[in-house]
Amino acid sequence: MQIGELSAKTGVSIRSLRYYEERKLLTSVRGSNGYREYSPLAVEQVQTIRLYLALGLTTEQIASFLHCVLKNEEAFCREVLPVYESKLREIDAQIAELSQIRANLLDRIRSIRKKD
Repeated sequence: MQIGELSAKTGVSIRSLRYYEERKLLTSVRGSNGYREYSPLAVEQVQTIRLYLALGLTTEQIASFLHCVLKNEEAFCREVLPVYESKLREIDAQIAELSQIRANLLDRIRSIRKKD
């Protein structure tokens, strides 16, 4: 399938698909007409990439273990664990920061309400 069809099937822009290729997340071959040709499995691959991007992982992080995920070997892929652990630490830090912001905001609200 060509890039336009892959874009239509996945809802991902052609520009993003080209970016995924540039980042080595997606592969294609050039047909005799010079157009990119993708295998039928590219739809699932793009959906998997989008899932990991939605989890907040970078394309570099995804590239480090995508080959395992696409082979359904995520549980056996050692490259996945440090990426997940790092992301979890990052999320925990964000939660702590947001909790502090929330507490400060709540204090301000209470202070204003006491003056009413």
